[in-house]
Amino acid sequence: MKRLITLFFLIAAPLRAEVDITPVTSPSGLNAWLVEERSIPFVSLELIFAGGATVEPDEQAGVVSLMTSLLDEGAGELDAQAYATRTEELAARLRFESGRDTVTVSARFLTEDADAVIDHLRLALTEPRFDEDAIARVRGQMLAKLRRDALDPNTLASRAFARAAFDGHPYAREVDGTLETVAALDRDALVNAHQGAIARDRVYIGAAGDIDAESLGELIDRLFDSIPDEGAPMPEPVAFQADAGLDIIPFDGPQSVVAFGHAGIARDDPEFLTAFVVNEIFGGGRFGTRLMRTLREERGLTYGIGSFLSSGLLGHSYQGRLSTDNANVEIVLDLLREEWAKIARDGVTEQELERIVTYLTGAYPLRFDGNSSIASIMASMQYQGFDVDYVNVRNDMIRALTLDEVNDLAARLFDPEALVFVVVGQPVGLN
Repeated sequence: MKRLITLFFLIAAPLRAEVDITPVTSPSGLNAWLVEERSIPFVSLELIFAGGATVEPDEQAGVVSLMTSLLDEGAGELDAQAYATRTEELAARLRFESGRDTVTVSARFLTEDADAVIDHLRLALTEPRFDEDAIARVRGQMLAKLRRDALDPNTLASRAFARAAFDGHPYAREVDGTLETVAALDRDALVNAHQGAIARDRVYIGAAGDIDAESLGELIDRLFDSIPDEGAPMPEPVAFQADAGLDIIPFDGPQSVVAFGHAGIARDDPEFLTAFVVNEIFGGGRFGTRLMRTLREERGLTYGIGSFLSSGLLGHSYQGRLSTDNANVEIVLDLLREEWAKIARDGVTEQELERIVTYLTGAYPLRFDGNSSIASIMASMQYQGFDVDYVNVRNDMIRALTLDEVNDLAARLFDPEALVFVVVGQPVGLN
């Protein structure tokens, strides 16, 4: 009942997140953001290590993904089964994930078991076993996924777009590697990847729940006691490189997948929030956007279409995806060019801006619906370079945007002459 009452006040009246964030510096100098919530005796902890797949060698593509998947497959004196059993005994939830730019560690545990869970988690982060049987099993799962991905037109389109956009850079590689690189990965490669990806110099820490600042500082120092100070060098940033044009990848089937886009905007650009608002009007992936209205609601050319700002640690792009019948691809590409040119030339309307501002400011507080999501947001905010008060001023910043500001940005962001198209399928009438 208390949660329902709290949620009501978040939705009603101010429509603000109103999150009380405490910056914490541990005795050893690690920084974290904390949101205290003492009503339920558990804590959520989120760690984001910058780097991810970008720090792995080309010939070992996929090694960070495999390494991360093995962190809870045995650590210290505990083999995979014993580690899982101990996690269950502690009633803890541990999750290890990796992506293009990050390795993420999530932990949720009862307050009374905090020290024991942190010791258990530290084993995974500092003494992973990388047993040969576990390596063979998890590597086999990755290889099976890669074989499935090779038959997925959406994956093929995304990979082709990345290769064109960031040729020669780690962003052009598959995050999970290839059949050849993953099959060749051995224990030495995993040990090196672990040492390069898990380090104090690239971690962002968020916490929420039944813990105070002093206790959190002591807890994270306990966790990071044996973690190296520095990880592998980060690659240099990369600019969007693809020239405008069309790349067709033959694929049997009645439909084609279309990936489209061009250069985007950096996450730390002062106008990123404006670009975010413009995209939510144009193609944010919901009913009511311009792209959904033009291609689905008015013409029935696709079941769904969305566009998104892909703003990574080292590079950025503005992209979109859709599927359509092979016979419709040519008209879809023409319509996309027309919509791109229209918003660059004419911008958005006052009504469109008012509607999206209402939606975005109303939906934002609902993201803070529990300790786990709050801890994740706290770590992500730091990783993305936000100020500590961002959650409490973000809605005001959106409301303050003027139509002129939004349309000036749209004129600079959207470039119909720069559009890159990747079509996976058998499009009719295109060469």
